[in-house]
Amino acid sequence: MLIEQIITEKGIETKDKVKVAIDRLQAFEPGEGYYLAFSGGKDSCCIKALAEMAKVKYDAHYNVTTVDPPELIYFMREFHKDVIFDRPEKTMWQLIEKNGLPTRLHRWCCAELKEKGGEGRICVTGVRWAESNQRRNRKTFEVFTLQKENKMLFNDNEEERKMFENCTVKGKRIVNPIIDWLDEDVWEFIEFNKLPYCKLYDEGFKRLGCIGCPSANKQRIKQFELYPKYYDAYKRAVVKYLPGYLERCSKRNYKPKFNTPEEMMNWWIYGTDEEQEIEGQRDMWEE
Repeated sequence: MLIEQIITEKGIETKDKVKVAIDRLQAFEPGEGYYLAFSGGKDSCCIKALAEMAKVKYDAHYNVTTVDPPELIYFMREFHKDVIFDRPEKTMWQLIEKNGLPTRLHRWCCAELKEKGGEGRICVTGVRWAESNQRRNRKTFEVFTLQKENKMLFNDNEEERKMFENCTVKGKRIVNPIIDWLDEDVWEFIEFNKLPYCKLYDEGFKRLGCIGCPSANKQRIKQFELYPKYYDAYKRAVVKYLPGYLERCSKRNYKPKFNTPEEMMNWWIYGTDEEQEIEGQRDMWEE
């Protein structure tokens, strides 16, 4: 619920998650405005609406991945005409020709296609703890330095807010205003404010993102059934990647995990375990 009762040292207090999110946005509004990371999903719709409610300046950016569902693109073009489409230097298919297929343990695609925007600015994202176990480690305020292994995480209290505000490290500062929202909070906010959202949610999709994303696990099977042309595009990229992979295996006396595009695609879709690394995953990218 967006309005909840929480127990504190002072007793039971009422927390309005919408007001808290607006406060987080208003606290650090930069003069040039926020860089608002917009993907077209339900969380992005919420943070964009909250930025309007907070009356903060922002410019919304969608990093074109070249593999998002067509329905998502149509939705953004119809209902979010102000969003800036930032196109990558290379498409997913061109990147696969060089890097091989991304996996859950080696998701180079996010760094190449999603995370480059907003450098040197204060960014707003729709990251939430409820999305995944990995995101439970994220904080309300974050600083990602130019060296990605060095990051600073700040909680939502007065002392750490000041540390975040005064941070002079070069990189990207991030505000996650709805980090503590549950899925039901997101939908309650959307319904109450009558926000439009992508129709794919009404067709059984829980989360939207790149078609074929390794984090989707077995849902990729359904995705490729719905979007067979994307499967064909992945396979064409694999056809171009495979000769180099086989050549590297031969030079190092490795036994290839795959010898044909079909074998590689089948391994990628059906053979990747959710919790453990499958033999051959890292060999694909070793130079």
